[in-house]
Amino acid sequence: MPLIPAAFVKRGAWLVLLALPLLLRAQTLSLTFDDGFDPRTQPQAAQWNAALLDALDKAQVKAMLFPAGKRVDTPEGLALVRAWGEAGHAIGNHTYSHRNYGSPRVSFADFSADVMAADALLREMPGWTPRLRFPYLKEGESADKRDRMRDWMQLHNYEHAPVSIDTSDGYYNERLLAWRARNPGRDESRFRQAYLSHLLNRAQYYEGLAKRLLGRSPRHVMLLHTNAINAACLEDVIAMFRARGWRFVSPEEAFQDPLYRKPVDTVPAGESVVWARAKRAGVRGLRVPPEDGVHEKARLDKLGF
Repeated sequence: MPLIPAAFVKRGAWLVLLALPLLLRAQTLSLTFDDGFDPRTQPQAAQWNAALLDALDKAQVKAMLFPAGKRVDTPEGLALVRAWGEAGHAIGNHTYSHRNYGSPRVSFADFSADVMAADALLREMPGWTPRLRFPYLKEGESADKRDRMRDWMQLHNYEHAPVSIDTSDGYYNERLLAWRARNPGRDESRFRQAYLSHLLNRAQYYEGLAKRLLGRSPRHVMLLHTNAINAACLEDVIAMFRARGWRFVSPEEAFQDPLYRKPVDTVPAGESVVWARAKRAGVRGLRVPPEDGVHEKARLDKLGF
């Protein structure tokens, strides 16, 4: 082992040098949030929005918001979106109507027009970035629809916004709200712990799958939603991952990872990019997407939630 200069020892920098091998192996994570809050139907929208932004600010983490236009197309809703951009977070496109492009009932023409409707609504926002997050992560049930949308995005200078880590946060949110209604004012710490455990489990699952496929740990992009459970738990979520050795980067930095640069040729198209690559590679035993209640119901029932 090479000698360490005395000046470094005096400053304690030798600890950093010893930790370098661990830092080089650190898992990397970025956070993205879909949908946005609708003050018309969510009375606590402003409070929840502020809680998410406050947790990100305290942790000095930059995230990306993908609002669905129909949820935020009021002065109050757009003000909540603007707060993300003003706080230094990126804002992307999640379409206007949040239609499932994997459905035969949704045509390429209708879907691309819906993307442009959201573009017109949001493009003047601070932090605006022409990246498209497909609703439900569905990118077309046929090769023709998939490829037509990919060509459209290239023509209109749109980047894709894939995810590597899918989660069931929407289902956990539904269960939390129902549990709160049955148990007003009751301590939520056990539910929060179950949620933290779930997110860590999902991150470790997709991390293992990525290493199996790529032989390395990529810069992960996690899919979350703007909802009550993340408003309540985000500060703990970030702290948990950091305690486990994960390093946070901005989604824009994460999207530069080669994992996201080459589209996956699967039909139906979409889902986690790691899952899609595993499917393409013929990996057996994959959980059937999407990450929703089908995977988590029994666990939460058993825990009494």
